[in-house]
Amino acid sequence: MKIYICPDCGWIRMVSRRKEVECFKCGRPQMRLTNLEFGKYTNMSEKERQDYADAWLYIHRKKEK
Repeated sequence: MKIYICPDCGWIRMVSRRKEVECFKCGRPQMRLTNLEFGKYTNMSEKERQDYADAWLYIHRKKEK
């Protein structure tokens, strides 16, 4: 299983084999693969997942500027 994140809205999605992963929350056609391990993700609480998404967005939006 792989963990993808939407670079626009921060929604996180798990997929098994797909490489073209769309965001069902905002409609972005391609999400980005994270380096978050599946086991670690499944052990995270909802708050930890949201904190991860917020931090990911902060870091990656800063790089784009």
